[in-house]
Amino acid sequence: MTRAQLDKRPGDVAAMFDGLADRYDLLNDVLSAGQDRRWRRVVAAAVGAGAGDLVLDLAAGTGTSSRAFTRAGARCVACDFSLGMLRAGARKPAPGVSFVAGDALALPFADRAFDAVTISFGLRNLADPDAGLAEMLRVTKPGGRLVVCEFSHLPARWLDVVYTRYLATALPLVAGRLTGSGDAYSYLAESIADWPAQGPLARRIAAAGWRAVRWRNLTMGVVAVHLARRPGGRDRPAPDRARRGPRMPGRCAGCCRGAACGWV
Repeated sequence: MTRAQLDKRPGDVAAMFDGLADRYDLLNDVLSAGQDRRWRRVVAAAVGAGAGDLVLDLAAGTGTSSRAFTRAGARCVACDFSLGMLRAGARKPAPGVSFVAGDALALPFADRAFDAVTISFGLRNLADPDAGLAEMLRVTKPGGRLVVCEFSHLPARWLDVVYTRYLATALPLVAGRLTGSGDAYSYLAESIADWPAQGPLARRIAAAGWRAVRWRNLTMGVVAVHLARRPGGRDRPAPDRARRGPRMPGRCAGCCRGAACGWV
């Protein structure tokens, strides 16, 4: 199997995920001890898609996350550059979900086409994450929402070091036994270690033109969900709690510094 490197050449990354497609969802469930299901619920609540909304789910893979966005009547475009992942997803019934092959650095969509854009565990795999964030801004409507769910870093430095070493050992071992794809998960561990922490990532999202950027740690910071809005449209100060956006489960991370962000 192709093993992507940290230079993240698109062809290598796509080929690696093509090889994992048939057992990708099972691996995620096993390696996260079922936490991936909770992470998807939090992302779906953050997107807050309602009837008539159009959501773009980037790095959607088999579309497992995409299906959650359609339950309230929204439509979702599941976009990925791994044809193997898209084929695996398209074999499962998915009312309201369309599968589209596309590169996150050059999306095949019109400007201001989507009410919300989300990417889970995919921003880290882009050859140029900053260009990807700018491209996501381009296809989002004014006032539209961005939700990024990505592996992150534990707040305590010593604990993060221990966790990173654990990933480097455990992920390839477990994945290798389940699928024979241990090398692919060596890349996963390396890419997590190389990825910026929550604060620096928030600053990069803001530098791409997004506003009201904030984040929430999940599973002690193993994963972080960043939320932002495109300026304009609905992106105006909320005069009362009723207009702060969807209520989020769990504790506020304090990253909004008291702003009306809806994370409670």
